Amino acid sequence: MNTLPALAQALATGHTTSRALVEQCLARIADPNGEGKRVFLKVHTETALAQADAADALRRQGRAPSAYAGIPISVKDLFDIKGEPTPAGSTVLTDAAPATTTAPAVARLEAAGFVVLGRTNMTEFAFSGLGINPHYNTPRSPWDRATGRIPGGSSSGAAVSISDGMAFAALGTDTGGSCRIPGAMCGVVGYKPTARRVPITGVLPLAPSLDSVGPLANSVACCAIIDAIMAGEAPTTLTPSPLAGLRLAIPTNIMFNGIEDAVAEAFERAVATLEAAGAHITRLAFPAMDEVAQANSRGGLSAPEAFEWHRKLLAERGAGYDPRVRRRIEGGMSVSAADYIATRNLRAEIIARMNAQTQDFDALLAPTCPLLPPSIASLDPEEAYNRVNLMQLRNTALGNFLDRCAISLPANRAGEAPVGLMLMGETMGDAKLFRIASAVEAALAG
Repeated sequence: MNTLPALAQALATGHTTSRALVEQCLARIADPNGEGKRVFLKVHTETALAQADAADALRRQGRAPSAYAGIPISVKDLFDIKGEPTPAGSTVLTDAAPATTTAPAVARLEAAGFVVLGRTNMTEFAFSGLGINPHYNTPRSPWDRATGRIPGGSSSGAAVSISDGMAFAALGTDTGGSCRIPGAMCGVVGYKPTARRVPITGVLPLAPSLDSVGPLANSVACCAIIDAIMAGEAPTTLTPSPLAGLRLAIPTNIMFNGIEDAVAEAFERAVATLEAAGAHITRLAFPAMDEVAQANSRGGLSAPEAFEWHRKLLAERGAGYDPRVRRRIEGGMSVSAADYIATRNLRAEIIARMNAQTQDFDALLAPTCPLLPPSIASLDPEEAYNRVNLMQLRNTALGNFLDRCAISLPANRAGEAPVGLMLMGETMGDAKLFRIASAVEAALAG
């Protein structure tokens, strides 16, 4: 597997070079029969090759800035990169002024020597969990590509860049599931950190109260490495937690409503595997989760916060937005200041109650999404688009509202439709969650 630890070892032993890795990824991007033209909105071909040569030279001199120097990655079109505009998957910002500085999350990866191949496609302004983009076309999930199924969003291009070997790690964002949903829909790992750990400076905002920056990659260890570097921490060797005696809870409220049979079957198979390995799994309701919908009934946080940022741009260029995205943003126009403040206050209370309810467990376990990836064509009617969008966001968005870390792992067998298994940890419990997820990943692979 093309994991970051394996690639670092191959680079260190001379079994490959950064130049070879970058050329391999660029060839996949340029393949006329592939998804590259839908996945990448901008490719840094010459810059990436030059950086690869520089990384190889530094490694030969024993001066590589990290073990991962020279490994190619992709960056969602939401991050500032110095000298480039930040269109965020939209056409209304293509002529925006170039960024004067690079977002800290990206800059930290560049300082470690990662090579940024380019900017990946996304749901316009990150406001949907489906990944559909009418402006630049929609990347297709690797499953049933002939039909053309959603990749999940909003980090759609990020996920497909990994599933199709166009990059070895991808930088995305997650406000309601935008790393985990595409991870689940494309059969890769998607991680949402505790939001405060990774700076969102230089990232075009959706809802700053909920926005987080996370990686998508081929393994839990890959995500742990990228997450640590973006958080300003030193990556360490990931040691899996023993599964025997691990206390996992499956919420019985909300997360299984309307679930498709194939998702339920893959989930229950994963649960049986973990129980056979000695994990103690409890199924129970968490009342605090039921309170989240009540808290959001006043209009929530995403729409009013998005509308505040977009208000001027909508007035000037609203006709250029995807109408489905524009209407979701404009929904924040009617949220009063009093309701917004009430939602924020209630959120804090719900988080405290949820923390008390989960203190006896190591992590929560649930399907990432209740539905398999539907066809892109089936979501053309706006009613279907909105209905499926809410369904696919439902489980993951709880983690953002509850200010927790969460990860999605592939739970399907080879050849089956992609299904994600979500593990949710505690606030600032990221290191523990990575150890648990690594153990779960190994058990499912066995």
